[in-house]
Amino acid sequence: MTQDKYRFSDDTLRRTLLAKFAADERTAFANLRVGVLNGIVHLAGVVTALEIRVAAAELAEEIPGVRGVVNRIEAPGAPSPARTVNLKLRDKKGNVDE
Repeated sequence: MTQDKYRFSDDTLRRTLLAKFAADERTAFANLRVGVLNGIVHLAGVVTALEIRVAAAELAEEIPGVRGVVNRIEAPGAPSPARTVNLKLRDKKGNVDE
């Protein structure tokens, strides 16, 4: 069995993202929930501005090993979390499949 050098544990990805949220002034005090399953980050919570919602997703996408982001954070002007799920899955080489 070969080891996939682009694969990180879900727990490692979650801890990395939580650290990024804590270090970023836009997300440091936001009421966000984070889950990771098979490299897919699931974001939830309620924030006061659309910019915070976007920043959270961007921070998640920057992490090596993240295959996609499901953003269900509620924010003024954001699409309903129950209706829209956009995934940009990355293959083993980091290329985005759309």
